[in-house]
Amino acid sequence: MAESEQDEGKMPLLEHLVELRTRLMWSVGAFFLCFIVAFYFAGPVFNFLVQPLADLWEGEEARRLIFTALTEKFFTEIKIAFFVGAFVSFPIIANQLWVFVAPGLYKNEKRAFLPFLIATPVLFFVGGAFVYYVVLPVAWSFFAGFEQTAAEGPLAIQLEPKVNEYLSLVMRLVFAFGLSFELPVVLTLLVKIGFISTAGMRKNRRYAILIAFIAAAILTPPDPISQLGLAVPIILLYEISILCSKFVEKKREEAEQEAEDTED
Repeated sequence: MAESEQDEGKMPLLEHLVELRTRLMWSVGAFFLCFIVAFYFAGPVFNFLVQPLADLWEGEEARRLIFTALTEKFFTEIKIAFFVGAFVSFPIIANQLWVFVAPGLYKNEKRAFLPFLIATPVLFFVGGAFVYYVVLPVAWSFFAGFEQTAAEGPLAIQLEPKVNEYLSLVMRLVFAFGLSFELPVVLTLLVKIGFISTAGMRKNRRYAILIAFIAAAILTPPDPISQLGLAVPIILLYEISILCSKFVEKKREEAEQEAEDTED
């Protein structure tokens, strides 16, 4: 009898493990498929990423990017395929995560968690778009200004970026801004679970501003344009987080008041 009860107790765990394996297989399969497709289009994607620099050098036929190792361009395209595949497959992976977690959540918890799941890729995409259309043109113009003609010195100094270094810098900026734009999601979620409060966020605003500039100094190249380009949006997003958190707290207070009224 005891052995039978033990077997029955193990079944839910085994079912959860099987379900987890299924979701992981779907996630890995989705990523692998997106990776293969992204690798096929890695060339056009890289050309898209290099367009801000091409716009800066428009009309200068001799300009070029270089690679100095035989395998450099190939592995650069592998990296592009990895990043693009991860981004494109994220909605599918997030959906698999949702399917696995949702059965264990209450109805109100599902309603609370779903908006954050949707907002995460949207805000990351907005951060990446901000980098591409606002930060990169200004930053590349700043760095290219350090070139030197032969008339200005004993030798000309011309910018010829390496393919892998260019991609690494762009992706570093994209991830820095993309993750920073997730700030409202993270802070609002922390407020929702009661880990922090709106009052505490207002009280610690000065520290948040300091941390924003420190993070910008670490995550971006050492130029004031990129650092201000990241620090200022982080501060604005922090203020937006306070507004979102205030709304969350108000909804929670209303729900608690309704529960008290029902009990009375």
